[in-house]
Amino acid sequence: MTRRTSGLIGTVALALVSLLGVGPEAAEAQDWRTVNLSRQDDGIADAQVEVTYGAGRFTVGTAGHGLLYDMQLHYDADHFEPVADWDGRRLELGVEGRGRNIRLGNGRDQGELQLGLARGVPMDLTLEFGAVQADLDLGGLQLTGLDLSTGASESTLDVSEPNPTRMQRAVFEVGAADFTARRLGNLHAQTIEVSAGVGSLTLWLNGEWEQDASVSVKMGLGSLELRVPEGLGLRLNKESFLTSLDADGLEKRGDSYYSADWDEAERRVTVDLNAAFGGVEVSWVR
Repeated sequence: MTRRTSGLIGTVALALVSLLGVGPEAAEAQDWRTVNLSRQDDGIADAQVEVTYGAGRFTVGTAGHGLLYDMQLHYDADHFEPVADWDGRRLELGVEGRGRNIRLGNGRDQGELQLGLARGVPMDLTLEFGAVQADLDLGGLQLTGLDLSTGASESTLDVSEPNPTRMQRAVFEVGAADFTARRLGNLHAQTIEVSAGVGSLTLWLNGEWEQDASVSVKMGLGSLELRVPEGLGLRLNKESFLTSLDADGLEKRGDSYYSADWDEAERRVTVDLNAAFGGVEVSWVR
């Protein structure tokens, strides 16, 4: 786990205290508010977008026509405040703490961030979130870069439509989490890097691969399932300690495992796996 992810988990721990509902102050009401914030895109050429969210529910999709972003936020105003800062190139969205002592809440309410981002604006997107239930659909966004970092979360990422542009690199840093990513081919990334601490990873390598690509997975304690579409050439390089491999449909050549159609495949993906403990399963999908 990286320093950034572990630091985020520590910050999220404070946010979670307000949701637990324990201790003598649990009966005190919290000041829950809902706000809607948006901005026109105004012909913006490109943007660096950074979204930070600590605890609660978190969804990402596309905004309505002509909007740079459309954000609905449900939050405890006693301890957090909305962030929506735009300086002409850099956009910061989410919440930040007010620096007060966290009062224990009643546990009957929780924060929620629903975010839509512009379809037609090229953006370098950073998503940083902690103890959340995340449902992220990046389909239709024009991504020039992607950096996603999670803490103790249950997260699902989908790229339901192909990225209109190519990106050099997409990075996922996953803490103690269950993380599922679907249609990774639609990112049009040359390199995808996944770093995971403890938990379960499911990576779907379906989607429209426009070029050969590489996927790097570094795991601690957990399990990994690779779901590979038939017709995509797959090579698996495995450096691991006490990690089992269920690789039905792959043949070993030297130190690597290859799909039967690797040599004839129109598109090929190489997966470099470095894992400490746990199991790895490769399954084939249509």
